[in-house]
Amino acid sequence: MAVEREVKLGAAPGFHLPALDGVLEGVQAEPAEERRLETVYHDTPDLRLARWGVSLRHRAREGWTLKLPSSEDAPNGGLAREEMEFEGGGSRVPAPALRLLAAYVRGSRLEPVARLSTWRRTVRLRDAEARLLAEVVDDEVSVLEGRRVAARFREVEVELKPGAGEDLLEAVVTRLRGAGAGAPDRVAKHVRALGPRAQEPPEVHAGELPAGATAGDAVRWALAESTAELLRSDPGVRRGGDPEAVHKARVATRRLRSHVRTFGSVLDPDWSAGLSDELQWLADELGRVRDLEVRHQRMEALARRLPAGDVPNGLRIAGLLQAEVEAARQALEAGISSPRYTVLLERLVSAARAPEVRGDHGLLAVDVIPALARKAWRRLKAEVEALADDAPDAALHHARIRAKRARYAAEAAVAVSGRDAERFAKAVAGIQGVLGEHQDSVTAQAWLRSVGGSGRRAYAAGEMAALEMAAAAKARAELPAAWKAAAAKSLRGWMP
Repeated sequence: MAVEREVKLGAAPGFHLPALDGVLEGVQAEPAEERRLETVYHDTPDLRLARWGVSLRHRAREGWTLKLPSSEDAPNGGLAREEMEFEGGGSRVPAPALRLLAAYVRGSRLEPVARLSTWRRTVRLRDAEARLLAEVVDDEVSVLEGRRVAARFREVEVELKPGAGEDLLEAVVTRLRGAGAGAPDRVAKHVRALGPRAQEPPEVHAGELPAGATAGDAVRWALAESTAELLRSDPGVRRGGDPEAVHKARVATRRLRSHVRTFGSVLDPDWSAGLSDELQWLADELGRVRDLEVRHQRMEALARRLPAGDVPNGLRIAGLLQAEVEAARQALEAGISSPRYTVLLERLVSAARAPEVRGDHGLLAVDVIPALARKAWRRLKAEVEALADDAPDAALHHARIRAKRARYAAEAAVAVSGRDAERFAKAVAGIQGVLGEHQDSVTAQAWLRSVGGSGRRAYAAGEMAALEMAAAAKARAELPAAWKAAAAKSLRGWMP
């Protein structure tokens, strides 16, 4: 997988690529290469992929290419996309690509939606050591409907290669625009070819809450935000090797379950109970992987803090987690490949559009949502204030769960109550962080006791457990200050 960083510029029919030698000191331009490209883009009938910023294409003699939005920063005015290639003929989408797109496609199907014929001129830019820095391509595109040319357009792309700086990108774009190219345009080629339908919002889109929004509107907004995050994270979870994707999917799932509980008074109880149960299942599947990955990283970091002679044994102890991580990943893969997961995603997409509501759902959101967030806060307050200095670890863990619910409720209220709710949520996140560090330390200690063994390995495990005990004690000591900051009355003026 590679991350593609590029800027697209519109170009008129009479545009000519300028000379690009010396656009920066030491940069050399090769002579232009020209070729014809025949490309077919595939999507669902309602163009879900395009609307999510995803593209799947087959190009003659090149095979299949899947592009997904990247979490990396995009160039100014440009795009950053993860690019994956697959072998295969154009008659059938390769199974690995279908797997990565399963959350978007679900019960729909992929079919050809656009066929482009492109005359491409490519200029490669290299440094003095002949390393490839960038490619500048000038594309004259014909959109085909059968044998008929339905539309034509022209665009120039500047794609940075790994290791090249954005100063080069800026210099090339400046020269191209000086030669008559248009302003940077984030619209992908196939989206332009497909027209306005491909530029509509994704099937799950929170948008902005309008003035006078109802409580039902606010709940729909909160569900849509987290459902969209879950769908965006899914390809990274399936691809594996990206702990951040699993983390984002887990947080989105937990937020969804928290919203269903917090806003239960405006949701149909039978509908929300069934959804909550399925979200708990998914959260458990994701959590098992995430917890083990975090513990593995934690154990490796602990091992490197040991005296030099004990580091190898500490790393061997950390390595024991690799098999557990792999088994958990396989179980997660089976779970998200099951019909149960697909059904859950369909339910979430429906919930993000029109949750089944009741009670006060028709009242103004500003009169309902902050009050529900206040209930979550009061439960947290009661939990924390009941903690004694020597409270058992389980009590701190339960307080952490309350902190998460209070935080998520406040974050959902941001759309109604603005920055005041956001500041409160950040303060509660501080409590969650301290209690989370404590819980991670406690569970790490238990694991170390179970794998300590004997001899030198047991000694290293004991050293690591001692470091974890110190970390847990530090978290306990930090809790009063974190609580004082989160409990400040000035942060709760938005609550009724």
